Amino acid sequence: MFAAMFPRLGTFFIWLARPNMFSAAFNGSWFWPILGIIFLPFTTLMYVILWTPSIGLTAWYWLWLIMAVVIDVMHWSSAAYSNRNYIPGYTTTPTRPDIG
Repeated sequence: MFAAMFPRLGTFFIWLARPNMFSAAFNGSWFWPILGIIFLPFTTLMYVILWTPSIGLTAWYWLWLIMAVVIDVMHWSSAAYSNRNYIPGYTTTPTRPDIG
């Protein structure tokens, strides 16, 4: 539970401590950071940390950002995979008719 909340809490605390970082990274918008905290928290955290004013993201920073997107997608897919048993009518093994 803590691991899932860490990126959101980290992003929130950086937003409180250094609001200028968010203003610079998102051009003063509040809409994209909120969506990022909800749906892609680790990517948002890495984007804000790696953003360089007047330069943006360089090639190596894009690599780190892509890795953050992969981590967020893996988080969502693992949550969906672990909740598959809660779907009504879902069977873990495919049923096949008896041969014979």
